[in-house]
Amino acid sequence: MFKPKIDLKTNLGQIQEGWDRLVPELANSKNVYAITKRQWGAFYGTDLDLQLRRRGIDTIVLCGISTGIGVDTTAREAFQHGYNQIFAEDAMTASTKEEHDYVCKYIFPRIGQVRTSEEVTLSLR
Repeated sequence: MFKPKIDLKTNLGQIQEGWDRLVPELANSKNVYAITKRQWGAFYGTDLDLQLRRRGIDTIVLCGISTGIGVDTTAREAFQHGYNQIFAEDAMTASTKEEHDYVCKYIFPRIGQVRTSEEVTLSLR
């Protein structure tokens, strides 16, 4: 189910403090490596591909803001780099429900598996 977390039309000065911090379960994980994304996609202009390959990681789970911009661009870049992808559909949002639904229904299934965050979590146990 689509549940917007942040109104993307909101002025950046009004976004809730801490919106860009990792949840404690991830922030306190061992071997966390953070990159600073400066473009729509997380691969362009970063060492993300290098860091994933160094660690032998071939599958990534994607979520975030915005489904049709940052998540979609990163997903397409990851696909071009040959990564397996899982999309946590309920852990991402877009400026409209239609945008979110379109990308999740027509784009993501072509390049990975669309799942709920609960299904992703259960598969990690």
